[in-house]
Amino acid sequence: MGAPFSTYRVQLTPDFTFADAAGVADYLARLGVGALYASPMLDAREGSTHGYDVVDPTRARPALGGDEGRIALQKSLAEHDLGLVVDIVPNHMVVPNPWWEDVLEKGQASKYARYFDIDWSSGKVLLPVLGEDAEDDVHEHYLKVDWRRGNSELNYRRFFDITELAAVRVEDPEVFEATHREVLSWGVTGLRVDHPDGLADPGGYFRRLREHFDGWLVVEKILGPDEQLPQSWPVDGTTGYDALREVCGVFIAPTDRFAAKTGSAAFHEVEHASRQQVADSILVAEVRRIARLVQGVEFEDACQAVAEVMVNFPVYRSYLPEGSHHWEAAVRKARSPAVRALDEQVRADPRGELATRIQQTSGMVVAKGTEDTAFYRYTNFVALNEVGGSPDRFGMPVEEFHQRAQAREAQTPAAMTALSTHDTKRSEDVRARLAVLAEIPDEYLAFEAAMTEKHGISEPTLNRLAWQSLVGAFPITEERLGQYLEKASREAKVKTSWVDRNAEFDAEVAAWPAKVLNEPEVAAFAERVKAPGWSNALGQKLVQLTAPGVPDIYQGTELWDFSLVDPDNRRPVDYAVRAELLDRIENGWLPEVDDSGAAKLLVVQKALHVRKRGLHGYRPLRAEGPAAEHVLAFERSGVIAVATRLPVGLARKGWQDTVLPLPGSKWTDVLTGRPSSEDLSSLLGTYPVALLVRGDE
Repeated sequence: MGAPFSTYRVQLTPDFTFADAAGVADYLARLGVGALYASPMLDAREGSTHGYDVVDPTRARPALGGDEGRIALQKSLAEHDLGLVVDIVPNHMVVPNPWWEDVLEKGQASKYARYFDIDWSSGKVLLPVLGEDAEDDVHEHYLKVDWRRGNSELNYRRFFDITELAAVRVEDPEVFEATHREVLSWGVTGLRVDHPDGLADPGGYFRRLREHFDGWLVVEKILGPDEQLPQSWPVDGTTGYDALREVCGVFIAPTDRFAAKTGSAAFHEVEHASRQQVADSILVAEVRRIARLVQGVEFEDACQAVAEVMVNFPVYRSYLPEGSHHWEAAVRKARSPAVRALDEQVRADPRGELATRIQQTSGMVVAKGTEDTAFYRYTNFVALNEVGGSPDRFGMPVEEFHQRAQAREAQTPAAMTALSTHDTKRSEDVRARLAVLAEIPDEYLAFEAAMTEKHGISEPTLNRLAWQSLVGAFPITEERLGQYLEKASREAKVKTSWVDRNAEFDAEVAAWPAKVLNEPEVAAFAERVKAPGWSNALGQKLVQLTAPGVPDIYQGTELWDFSLVDPDNRRPVDYAVRAELLDRIENGWLPEVDDSGAAKLLVVQKALHVRKRGLHGYRPLRAEGPAAEHVLAFERSGVIAVATRLPVGLARKGWQDTVLPLPGSKWTDVLTGRPSSEDLSSLLGTYPVALLVRGDE
């Protein structure tokens, strides 16, 4: 079973069920999609809007339509020649659940005691609870403790710091079979595996999964800028954050003006401090559990060594004995006197419990410290602050993009590529608009300074984040902006947090949207960057849909989408509007590039239908002339993608005599249906992008 040629991600909820997904199958087929890519479909906590809190892996979620609805969905998809890709969650389950309740009732005598990653050295399960009476509720097999009081009386592994999500030991064959039997019986096209870095042995897990599943297999693995998947993993690639960084980066102009003007600390300093705070607070239970495994050193010294190594990881985690250079890099930076003993013991048994636990925990420290803390503190230019992103790498040269695209085609041609996901900090179109600011840094910074003088937030890093977010997502409702800033301020953990609230600062943040949304200067600046933002958005979408990899479209983003971080990006999608616009496009309508977003729908529909033919290889094409830097172009299997980049600079000077030499004979732009020209002022006269095929197609 091969990879689909494209996917369309939907978020299943009690308000968008299997039946609702089946209802859009015809629209997706007309759009040109290859497979529906669904959020988790197994039974989840009541009311869950995302499905990652699985409560029962042995049945399809009743709130979505149960097994009957799931079968009907697959039948509808098959009738429209669409595959089904399902998101699965092997790392954890929500508690309580029937298996967990059996463990609490029977302790180690429960058949499910081995299913969860519990340290039984105390003889009990230690459950977290807040309050002065934390230790009043005592049971034969469990004890409730106040885990926030600076220690680790918390003895089961979690998903990050979410105490309601208990880790599952899928490395045990019996547990693997129990948690995977149902979904593997569905006969789906592909699987997307959530959070592999939390597994004890990701490589072993994927090898076992491959024994039972021969379809398309992609993993939610966040790669560093120069990191590659372990070669021993029998998977098709990642879920596309590496491609996101590259595609978005090539539309950002290199500049140092944001860092120079804001005068903030270097990113690595902010990142290190953020990771250290996470290791010392919300993940201290995990650190201390690991430290107990270090032999021959004082316990507190072992805690310091474990935390330092995880804080200093150059990537999310290592996969010893593979990737030993990442482990070595982290050890070299650590200064604790116990690091040497830790290093020796890990190297002596790279598959032992100590090595395993420190590796599967380092990803949590990095993710919570970098993505969920530093990215909300280091806010010089937030278009770069994306999952898998590098806020200190400003833009990507065209030649580097070509090199990375060629490498993807050679190494992982069936990897997923993405621009927006349910986990991105902001949508692709918000980032496209923010990319414009890199072309006009002084103009933007002057706007920000003037507006800060009138309505600044007292914490400088949140203030920068707020103004950029407002410009990027404008127009936005007071409620949406308020919810976003509440989350951003608490994730940053500077003047408030989810645990330690600052009522005065929280009130200041909550009052900010009402003060600024009706300011005419805000609307005027948003209007200033709107059109070039549209150009960037169309360019990066065309590139993603035609470059190497399997492109995914996140729900609704075939039109403009100016969503911020979840849950903002899980709002309902109006498919009726999209279907009506698609009707007009199928009848030959060439929409203007305007607020409707229909021009983006045109690009998506045409590119997906071209994609169906099968695109292979990757040949860079280079423009010639005074505006050559404003073009990104490549050819694959007789199809040429052409995108405008840095549109503000282009508008200042125009195309002049810049041309794009085209290989071979006559070409036609499928977006407009017109014969193409090598003269870029003509080729890109209607849209800032072009999609060329040979002849008169």
